[in-house]
Amino acid sequence: MPIRFDRNGGAEAGSENVATGPGLVAYLTVGDPDLATTRAIALAAIDAGADVLELGVPFSDPVADGPVIQRASERAVARGVTLAHVLKLAAELRDARPEAGLVIFSYLNPVLQYGLERFCAAAAKAGVDGVLLTDMIVEEAAQYLKLMRIYSLAPIFLAAPTSPDARLKKIGETSRGFVYAISRVGITGARESMTNDAEQLVARLRQYTKLPIAVGFGVSTAEHVEQVGQFADAAVIGSALVSIIEASSREIAPQAITRFIKGLRSPALARS
Repeated sequence: MPIRFDRNGGAEAGSENVATGPGLVAYLTVGDPDLATTRAIALAAIDAGADVLELGVPFSDPVADGPVIQRASERAVARGVTLAHVLKLAAELRDARPEAGLVIFSYLNPVLQYGLERFCAAAAKAGVDGVLLTDMIVEEAAQYLKLMRIYSLAPIFLAAPTSPDARLKKIGETSRGFVYAISRVGITGARESMTNDAEQLVARLRQYTKLPIAVGFGVSTAEHVEQVGQFADAAVIGSALVSIIEASSREIAPQAITRFIKGLRSPALARS
């Protein structure tokens, strides 16, 4: 079920049945290894089958991320990449691939430094569909949600296995676009196997929302994507992509990402 943002109705989203399995949400740290290569990789990811791109804003203290994304963020910060660069890239991607889902993925601090309303206005102008602020707490998000509505942006929240039902209900009621279900407690990073926590969390969330639910944190193989598709609408791939980019030259990184994303739809291709 690919995630589709409805740009005519104020940033709602839907899903549709397709034969290719769950939707794919691809995370990239913008500016790693550089902005031009990130653009090429992003276009390659979309063309290979990613329904939504999460454009990661580099941050000096990415506490929720594992070592792979931490290193990518450090490299991008060292190159001087900022939220303004991410917004510029989003506008370029919107022009190049009008149908792609685009989400700004950031910690709260860079957005506050930029200015919350200024950010929302700039994101809307760039053609961004939604925003996920990893450390934005839904119970304290009233002003943020107001601005997201004004600028027709979809607020996307993280739901954790440890979240009480009251918080899941609030997340379900206030999210737009999709809900991001964390497969396990801890930092981001590829894992060899999925846990039962993710399936249980998705079942709990279904009580409070009809939005698509994407599962991330540790999803890294075609087998993981297939497992996620049995109970959720989409799989989020992050550290696995960033790791490929880290290990590849600038010249071959887009092709490496293309092959990997296509392989997520086919375990046989992924192993070849």
